[in-house]
Amino acid sequence: MAAAAPFEQLRRLERLGLEHGADLPAQEEARSHWTGVGFRIGGRHFVTPMEEVAEILPVPELSRVPHARAWVRGIANVRGTLLPVMDLVGFLGMGAVSGTRLVRVLVIDQAGVNAGLLVDEVLGMRHFLAEEQRDADAALQESLGTPGAYVDGVFEHAGARWPVFSMAALAKDPAFLKVSE
Repeated sequence: MAAAAPFEQLRRLERLGLEHGADLPAQEEARSHWTGVGFRIGGRHFVTPMEEVAEILPVPELSRVPHARAWVRGIANVRGTLLPVMDLVGFLGMGAVSGTRLVRVLVIDQAGVNAGLLVDEVLGMRHFLAEEQRDADAALQESLGTPGAYVDGVFEHAGARWPVFSMAALAKDPAFLKVSE
């Protein structure tokens, strides 16, 4: 028996593939995801885009800054770089950061502003489907008080609402940049 020509072998393989291809599951369309860092300030949960947080640190040793606003907690030496550390809860007029062992520093580097922001707790990475994002309406921003000015949308997931806190908007705010009394 003579060997089948290469072209005939390819046709046979194609036919077999088509016959058995119907048994394969249908290809699903990929869904777009959004990833951010969840955190808590003043008893409220927020999420901020991953690209707006450079790193997360435990609270470092701080050196006080004379004549600075009360929410400026001090300067930290982080691997040889001086980092101003601000109490985000205090800046927003929501009291002061809780002072528990859960307090962390979110390091931002936005619009030329390199700073550490004390938050009551970091809740880890949060993943949402892009279709779960909604615009931040006036009612949401008003219900949040001062933090509402920095909210750029909200994710609704599993019955919870996660306002998106914009570190970029915070870094551009003249009130945040004015740290001296």
